Amino acid sequence: MSNDAPDRHLPSWASPEGPSEATAEALRALQTYKKKDPEKVIVRFKAVGNAPIMRQNFFKITSSNRFQAVIQFLRKELQWKAGDPLHTYINLAFSPAPDDTVSNLFKSFATEGHLIVNYSTQAAWG
Repeated sequence: MSNDAPDRHLPSWASPEGPSEATAEALRALQTYKKKDPEKVIVRFKAVGNAPIMRQNFFKITSSNRFQAVIQFLRKELQWKAGDPLHTYINLAFSPAPDDTVSNLFKSFATEGHLIVNYSTQAAWG
């Protein structure tokens, strides 16, 4: 081997000195992400097509909930069974995944301080 070869260093996670400050910062960020968010957001439900209109359409929902909890809450409010068709959309644009968090949807798509959830008995948009 020649002495002209560049020195190679181990990545910080494999370093014998232990985790670097960047690794510690990443671990703190993960711990913050795992914490439950007690904050609530205002969700506004709007009927689309032939879906029944709710008497009260503003609700405060815990922001750390998954969107699946919003769907279940809406079914309960409308008194619909699990087999009854229900399609939900954010801002008349897209159908969120059930595992999306309400907090992420609110931060990304809130309108005038509300997360607008449109609901329908038939598929209305892709």
